[in-house]
Amino acid sequence: MESGIALREPSDILMISGFDQNFNRWFQTAQARTHRPLRSGNAAQEHKERGMTMKITSIDVFDFAKCLNYEDCAPVCIRINTDEGISGFGEVGLAYGNAHNAGVWIVKDFGQLIIGMDPLNSEAIREKLFRTTFWGMGGGTVINAGMSAIDIALWDIKGKYYKAPVYQLLGGKTNHKLRAYASQIQFDWDLEDRNMVTPEQYAEAAKKAMAQGYTAVKVDPVGVAANGNWQRTRQDADWRLRGQMPKHVLELVRARLQAIRDLSDSLDIIIELHAFTDTSTAIQLANYIDDLNIMYYEEPVHPLNPVSMREIRDKINIPVASGERIYTRLGYRPFFENRSLSVIQPDVCLCGGIAETKKICDMADAYDVKVQVHVCGGPISQAAALHVETVIPNFLIHEQHSYGIKEGLRRTCVYDYLPDDHGDLVVPELPGIGQEITEETMKKTWVYTVQ
Repeated sequence: MESGIALREPSDILMISGFDQNFNRWFQTAQARTHRPLRSGNAAQEHKERGMTMKITSIDVFDFAKCLNYEDCAPVCIRINTDEGISGFGEVGLAYGNAHNAGVWIVKDFGQLIIGMDPLNSEAIREKLFRTTFWGMGGGTVINAGMSAIDIALWDIKGKYYKAPVYQLLGGKTNHKLRAYASQIQFDWDLEDRNMVTPEQYAEAAKKAMAQGYTAVKVDPVGVAANGNWQRTRQDADWRLRGQMPKHVLELVRARLQAIRDLSDSLDIIIELHAFTDTSTAIQLANYIDDLNIMYYEEPVHPLNPVSMREIRDKINIPVASGERIYTRLGYRPFFENRSLSVIQPDVCLCGGIAETKKICDMADAYDVKVQVHVCGGPISQAAALHVETVIPNFLIHEQHSYGIKEGLRRTCVYDYLPDDHGDLVVPELPGIGQEITEETMKKTWVYTVQ
């Protein structure tokens, strides 16, 4: 049977690339591989005793779009399988935005290159993908998202192989509890999203989060226009966010933030701008709300422009943060060197995986830069972030995204890691990352298998 990838559904099959022409034989093999139970640790012990190395045998890619009805969030997750019966789970960080399908195919392209390799040699695998694929060295969102998913799954295998949680392999606990904030309350803080418009609605959303124990919230006060349109999907000419912000926009944005601030002087407020603003309007807005005691100011300008980010930092009094669209140490380097960011926000499922995120965080520590890992995906993304945050000394706060409290998304995986009544989280203590896709979810999703 040749190397390739296939899409399997309960009712129909689409062949994606070259396979054995005996279709029925292939289908039965693919089904058995996709749904087989994990073997016990006896196989691993047998390999050790014989001096054999473990090998990657196949990679399953699970596209959650089929089993979730969320318009804006459909994770792409993977499972790397080995000849020792140990499997590891990872997540491609493209659950949102308009690159979902690319997330499936990048794992197909890169996954074929690592079949037969030892999953414990995660650095060697990373080097192969980085240096021999041509595009690995060029980077970019999709390339790094695929490499991230693979790296997370490899660390999950490593933890299960050594029977230890990943944080132990990274250096152990520095932070025993992880303070979390409620993220994206402009969409309310509930089991269903809706765009908040009035200051009173923003205050009500913040109240809901505070009632659950959160002591910090993050809000994009500019993303929803006065007419209720979310500016990512429908831009309104009279809700101008670039060049110069009109007075009516400034006034409503400030009123929204003021309504949240009036709830409590001790509540930390993080502003998210999603790079809707440019250098001029980011400075204009920050100075207009300077007295509201904002914790930090996220992605106020194009995320890959360290010069503009530094200009903003020099002209406002609020700490500047960015990172979900910055990838690898090479991407972060100019921001560290020009001292433009006070807080970085690497996404474990986008910036290169667990190993690369840890390296970025260590690099940040040398510049006295704090870390809030970006989390905006499924439960695997959440678990991977917790392991990194538990280890690093420059951890600031954890992002509990509004997607992450939705019941449908939470049910896709076995374990449910949410903040306690005080808004705190603790790292999973299970071997590996401590998270797996449920068998029920696997049966409902589209499954692509690389072999």
